[in-house]
This record gives sequence, C-alpha cells and structure tokens, in this order.
Amino acid sequence: MTPKGEGPFPTARDDAELAKPSVDRPQTQSSAYRLAFKDEEFLLRDDLRPVRFQLELLKPELLLKEQGIHSTIAVFGSARITDRETAERHLADAETAARADPGNADLAHQVGVARRKVANARYYDEARRLGEIVSATCLADGGCDFVVLTGGGPGIMEAANRGATDAGAKTIGLNIVLPMEQAPNPYVTPELSFRFHYFALRKMHFLSRAKALVVFPGGFGTLDEMFEAATLVQTRKIERIPFLLFGKEYWERVINFDAMVGEGMIAAADKDLFQFVETAEEAWHHIAQFWNLPAIEPAKAD
Repeated sequence: MTPKGEGPFPTARDDAELAKPSVDRPQTQSSAYRLAFKDEEFLLRDDLRPVRFQLELLKPELLLKEQGIHSTIAVFGSARITDRETAERHLADAETAARADPGNADLAHQVGVARRKVANARYYDEARRLGEIVSATCLADGGCDFVVLTGGGPGIMEAANRGATDAGAKTIGLNIVLPMEQAPNPYVTPELSFRFHYFALRKMHFLSRAKALVVFPGGFGTLDEMFEAATLVQTRKIERIPFLLFGKEYWERVINFDAMVGEGMIAAADKDLFQFVETAEEAWHHIAQFWNLPAIEPAKAD
C-alpha cells in the first residue's frame, strides 16, 4: 500500500524515494527527469531566485514556530569587539611589535586601535550581561518570549548569545554566507542556528518577532541594520518598540544627528526614535518599562 501524507496523497519524501530510477537509461540520467524539488541544478538557476527567497523566508519561520519562539530581542553590534582578556592580549602583542620598530607609523596606529579595543571590551561584558538578564527574566515567566537573537557571529553577537546560554535559555543566530570563512559562534542554540544567502531575508527575520532592538557600537554591517530598522520605524512600516543605542559618546561621535536635523534631512522628533544606554541593567529597564515586565534598577553610567 502506498504511504500517505495528509489526505489521500503520498508525502513528498515518500515520492522522492519512489522516484529513484530503477532503470539506467539516458532518459533517467537526464536532469530533466529529476523531480524539481530534488534537482539542485534547477533550484540554483537565476530564474528560481523568487523560490529561494520564499524558502529563506519560510524555513526559519517554520522552525521558530516549532521551537515555540514567540518574540525576540534583536541585538546588533561589531564582530570585532572582543572580551577583555583577548583585547588585552592583542594590545600587548601590538605594543611589543611597536617597541621593536619604534619608527613604524603603521605599528603605532595598531597600538592606538588595540587600546580602543581594550576600552570597547566593556561592550562585550554589557552584551553578555544583557543576554543573561533578558533570558533569565523571561525564563521565570515561562514560554519563549524575548529570546535573544543575533547575527550569530563573533564579538557582540557572541556575547549576547553567550549571556543567554549562561541563563540556560534558547538563543537564536542568523548567520550569513560571506566570501571570508566564518562560522556561527558556539553559544547559539543548534536548533536555532540559521544560515542565509540573502541579506534581505535575514533582515526580515531580525525584525519579524522583535520586541526591542539593541545596537552596540559597530561598523558598516551594524549601521546597515540600524538604519534599515530606523527607516521602518520612522515610516511606520513597523510598530514603535524600544530602540536602544549602547554608548552615547560613540554614536554621537560617529553620527551627527544634530547636523542631520539642522540640514532638514530628518525631523527633530526623529532623534527620539533612539534611546542611549550605557549598561545592561539600564537597557532592560527601558524594555521592561515599555512591556510592563519585571524591572531591574538601572546601573549608573561611569
């Protein structure tokens, strides 16, 4: 008897098994004879891009539902920010190299960058702490709300996923294929470690369940994600949610929002899309206040 799927029809898996050629002929060897959904060469054609878009939208959506993920806290930030121990080790190496060649301007520059990375290591600590606070608070309430979601890579992403893992919670990583070799950080829940080809679909999943957006200092990738979300909030394509920027001094030095207002490029009220925070406790205070969740007394900034 033919195995059945839902209703009277066999499942696609069953048909794929039945479709294995029992006769070796030129006709059965041709790619035209393969079932379309089993034909990788066909699926990777340029004409099939809309289908691949749909698959990248649908696969994470279905798996997140299966894992019971109701909502997320999306955390963005630099992959180049490390924990303090690593940053201090790189600084020591840079200083050693500079002392060996005191006239080398490039080595002197590298020492300056390494010192900034030691200072910026505090953001790794705050991202890890925030991941733990968010996850521990929501675990206490049961369910899978406010699940920490990152790009799944190193740096700030690793730190936030690590904090959630410290709390014993599920945590999501949305990795993407890049020309340089990279892999998901080891703190992402394996069943929630996704990989994307299309940046656009990855961005949709960053925002589709987000109940807060938290942005740590970062470079082009972080700015891309930040301004994409800001545009959607500004134009009311998505509902207003907490939109937190860690490190006021960094953001006001890197982006001159007041100049944009003065030039008439944004409205003065658009600056209120963001709130600056300095600590994980302060960030959670804003999120908890917005969603009527258990609060933690915000830590005072240094």
